[in-house]
Order: sequence, then structure tokens, then C-alpha cells
Amino acid sequence: MKLFLTLLALLPLALAAKSLKSVIVTFPEGTPDSVINQAKDSLVASGGIITHEYHLIRGFAAEAPVKSLEALSTQDSEYKANVEEDKVVSIDGDYEGQAHSF
Repeated sequence: MKLFLTLLALLPLALAAKSLKSVIVTFPEGTPDSVINQAKDSLVASGGIITHEYHLIRGFAAEAPVKSLEALSTQDSEYKANVEEDKVVSIDGDYEGQAHSF
């Protein structure tokens, strides 16, 4: 019974570790494809998924664990990734969802 209660107490921690954030990742103009591909590979290796690749801007949309997003935002100092939570924005500037800094 104690083991069951211990496992039950750890369940929220396990679920939080696996929870994914929906984000848009963009890079400065002139960022090499190799840097973007490395970022995508890093997110996928950590359990994330790439949901869309953009062609007009240097970036992609993804769902990934928060820890991997934090690591991504500090990955390259020359071509720093801008990681923003993917959310719906209205014409008034209002948005649905929480603001989150990575």
C-alpha cells in the first residue's frame, strides 16, 4: 500500500516532466540551415515534435518539453533562437493562453 501511495504522489511530477508546450521558434535572418536543423533535432531528441516548418521566416513550430526549450534559447549565441508560446492573438492585442518566458 505504501508503494502505491508513493507512486501516486510521484505521478504529478512524472506528468509535468512529460508535458509539452506549443511554441514558435524563429531565428535571425542569415541563420544557417545547419543551426536550425540542429535545434529541430535537439527538440525531437528530447521528446518534442515539429508541427510546422516555416519557409517565409527562419523558424518552425513545435511542441516540446519546457526544459528542452530553455536549453534551446541558450544554445547558440551568434544565432539566438527566439522561443515564443504559440497562442491565438486577436486584432485588439488580446490573446488566449498564458504568457511564458523560456
